[in-house]
Amino acid sequence: MNRIPRGGHRLPCARQGESNMNLRMLMMYSVAVTTAGAAPAWAADPFYKDKTVTIVTSTGAGGQYDTIARAVARHMRSKLDGNPTIIVQNMPGGGNLLATNYMFNIAPKDGTAFATLHNSQPMQQALGVGGVRFDARKFNWLGSTGSENSSFIVWHTAGVKSFDDLLNKEVTVGATGAGSSLTTFPAVMNNVLGTKLKIVSGYRSSPEINIAIERGEVQSRAFGLGSLFAEYGDRWVKGKKIVFAAQIGLKRDKRIPEVPTLVELAKTQEARDILKFIAAPTALGKPYTAPPDLPAERVKTLRAAFAATMADKAFNAEMTKLHIDLDPMSAEETTQVVMGTVNAAPAVVAEAKKVLPKKSKKKKKKKKE
Repeated sequence: MNRIPRGGHRLPCARQGESNMNLRMLMMYSVAVTTAGAAPAWAADPFYKDKTVTIVTSTGAGGQYDTIARAVARHMRSKLDGNPTIIVQNMPGGGNLLATNYMFNIAPKDGTAFATLHNSQPMQQALGVGGVRFDARKFNWLGSTGSENSSFIVWHTAGVKSFDDLLNKEVTVGATGAGSSLTTFPAVMNNVLGTKLKIVSGYRSSPEINIAIERGEVQSRAFGLGSLFAEYGDRWVKGKKIVFAAQIGLKRDKRIPEVPTLVELAKTQEARDILKFIAAPTALGKPYTAPPDLPAERVKTLRAAFAATMADKAFNAEMTKLHIDLDPMSAEETTQVVMGTVNAAPAVVAEAKKVLPKKSKKKKKKKKE
């Protein structure tokens, strides 16, 4: 059974206090400690002494994927025997496919590299998106920071007050590549719900799109709620610079309970089935994975260290300071969501393909005679 996002029931670490740490964090920590008996699991592998470990992120610098990855790097090193140096490498591009393909095909398979990949990647595989050179089922998933809804926001000067306005008014949307949810979500809104969004692709990263919105280059974007509230909660949300037109998830997030989900806006059962599949990435949150073909003991070590990091008080205190909510998922839960997405019903996938953006084909130049 697939894990259902708990967007409406997330317990922000900022409101739990040190004496009442998230139960899920404690459970993950317990698993990490008991895996190797009396000694912590991460102490069982001396491989990491004098090593440098790289966390690859499929997004650009400055976004929440990047911010959390750098915090993980700071706190996870003490959970690996030998206290290795951990660095973060940003690898944006190709709608997040560049980093995902790299991790599957090129990254070292010895435990010195793992990644936080955009949650849309398993869905892109299921859809057969061009450029996918990986099998998400073969990655060694370490866990996730937890599920979170996405939203579709419109800049306050665009003249949009609700979703219904998008059915009659053309609004420009900032996006990256064809494989990214930044492109997928607005395209599906056009093709399934009838909005009139004009997608402007080609931005290299999420922060670039945010700058473009503030400059007036584009008027809207799809935006993960965790990233939005953490990075722009004061300036954009409290400052009333944006309008929430819709949210993407299987249930409403408690932070914007008045905003409908795309599934709720659907008029037919077929449309609802398609939109549930499209919303599947929200169940993954911000997942972490190691490449395929790692030694089993190395995978166990990384999973235990990641779980211990998610439960670490200092790590959670830093997340609280950054206004980032955590609802960690174990490696097993994360793998389950990935499998459910990649192995989705063929009929639903086939219908979803019909409404997703198509890559424009380059015209072949005629040879001069």
